[in-house]
Amino acid sequence: MELLRFQPPLLVLALLSVISIGAAEPVSPRTSMIVTYEEFGAKGDGRTDDFEALAKAHSHANEQGSSVRARDGATYYIGGAKRTIQIQTDTDFGEARFLIDDTKLENHSAPVFRVCTRLKPTSLTSLESLSKGQSAIAQELPGPGLVHVTDTGTRRFIRRGKNRNNGSPQNEVFLVDKAGKVDPRTPIIWDYPNVTHAEFLPIDDDRLTLRGGTFTTIASTRKTTSYYDRGILIERSNVLIDGLTHLVKGEGETGPPYSGFIRISRCSDVVLKEVVLTARKFYSKASAAGGRVSMGTYDININRSANVALINCTQSNDIMDRSRWGIMGSNFCKNLILEGCSLSRFDAHQGVTHGAIRNSTIGYMGIKLTGGGTFEVENSTVNSRHFISLRPDYGSTWDGDLVIRNCSFNPPPGKYTPTVLDGQNDGQHDFGYPCHLPREILIDGLDIRDSDQATHGRSPAIFANFNAKLTHEGHDAPHAPTITREVKYRGVSTASGKPLRVSDNPFMFRNVRITAE
Repeated sequence: MELLRFQPPLLVLALLSVISIGAAEPVSPRTSMIVTYEEFGAKGDGRTDDFEALAKAHSHANEQGSSVRARDGATYYIGGAKRTIQIQTDTDFGEARFLIDDTKLENHSAPVFRVCTRLKPTSLTSLESLSKGQSAIAQELPGPGLVHVTDTGTRRFIRRGKNRNNGSPQNEVFLVDKAGKVDPRTPIIWDYPNVTHAEFLPIDDDRLTLRGGTFTTIASTRKTTSYYDRGILIERSNVLIDGLTHLVKGEGETGPPYSGFIRISRCSDVVLKEVVLTARKFYSKASAAGGRVSMGTYDININRSANVALINCTQSNDIMDRSRWGIMGSNFCKNLILEGCSLSRFDAHQGVTHGAIRNSTIGYMGIKLTGGGTFEVENSTVNSRHFISLRPDYGSTWDGDLVIRNCSFNPPPGKYTPTVLDGQNDGQHDFGYPCHLPREILIDGLDIRDSDQATHGRSPAIFANFNAKLTHEGHDAPHAPTITREVKYRGVSTASGKPLRVSDNPFMFRNVRITAE
C-alpha cells in the first residue's frame, strides 16, 4: 500500500523556513526615528481616553515611515469614539496594555486598528471570463498580488438549516505573479463565464510587524444580533503578528456576537505567531427556520485570504469550555495552516482550498470543513465527537483528499458513534454546487480513545450516517453527494479494542474501496 501518495501542502515548510519561531526580534524602524504615543498626548494611566492620541501617533508615523513603540507598563484606555487607527509601519506594543471599552460605542462596526498598505488596488476591467484550473491570466501587472474575482449572477453556499440563506455571489481569491501566472497552491476553483468584478491587490515586498501588547476588551452587554468589529483588521499582505495577547472581561447574560478581535481580509502571507486569543461567550437569536439558534462569535476571522498561518497560538480559556464558542471562523480562503496551536476549533464556513493542522490540539468544537483540495492533519489531537466534520449546513462537501498522520482522537463521553468523518446530506437541497465526500482518505496512524463509547456498544466508524434514508437502490436524492472512492488506513488503534467499522450505514458506502494494513 502506497502511503506517501498524497503530498502535503508546501506552505507550512515554506513559512517555517522564513518565519523564526524562536526568540522575538526587536522591531526594526524604517528610519532612525521611533514614534511614541506620549509624544501626542497619551497618558497611559488606564483612565484617560487615549484613542485620539494613539491615532495621531500612528498617522505621524505613517507619514514619516517610522516605527511606533508603546511605553512598557502603560495602560492605554480606548473609548467608544467612531475612529479607526491606521497602521502602515512596524509597531512594538511591548509590555503595554490596551483597554478597549465596548460598553458605549458610536459605531460598533468600526475596527480600532486597521493594518493597511500604501499600495493601490487595480480594477481588472479587461478580465471578462475565467475557467476552473486556469493557469494564468492575460494581464499586465505591476508585480505579484492577490486577485479577487466575483460573478454576481451565480450563487454559491446556499445555506441550509436554522441559519438558512440565499447564499453568496460566486467569488474567490488567487495569487498571481507579475506575468499573471496563477500560484498552483491557490487554484481557480470555479468557472466564470461572466466576470462582473475583478480586482488586483498588490503585495508589499517588506513585512510589517506588530509585536507584543496585551489587549483587553470590556465586552458590550447590549442585546443585539449585530456583529461587533472592534479589534484589529488586517487588509495588508506580508504581515507578522508576534506575541500579542487578547483578553475579554465583562461578558453578561446578554451581549452581541463579535466578528473577531483579529480579522484578516483580502490579503495573503499573514502569520500569527505565539498569539493568545480568547473564546467568547455566545448568545442566541430567533432562527429563520423557527425557534432559537446560537450566534457564532469569534476571536479570529479570516476571509478571502491566502497563505495564512497560525504558529504556536493558544487561547486564554479552556478549549473544552462549552459555554464559549469556537474561537475561529473563515470564508473563501486558500491555504490555512495551524502549526503548534491549542485552540477550541478550526472552522471553514464558505470554503477553504487546501489546509493543514500540525502538532496541534483542537478542543470540543473540532475541525469543521467545507471546501476542497488537500487537507492534512498530522501529529495532532482532536477532542470532539468526530475527528473531522464536514459542515451539513453547506452540504458536507469536500472536493479533494483528506490525510491523517500520527494523530490522537479523544471523543468525549456520550451515547453516540465516534467517527473519523462526520456530516449529513440527504440530497434534497441545492447548495449551489455539486457536493462531494472526499475522493480519497489516507490514515497513517490514528489512536482512537473510545473507552467510554465501548460501554454503549458503539465502536468507532470511518463515516457517519450521512443519509439515513439511503438504504436501498433507487432512493430519490436529486442532489446526492459523490461518494468517496477509496480509504486507506494503517496504524489505527482503539482503546475499546473494537475494530474500525465503515459506517452505521454500510449500504451508502458499499462501493468504497477500503484498504487496511
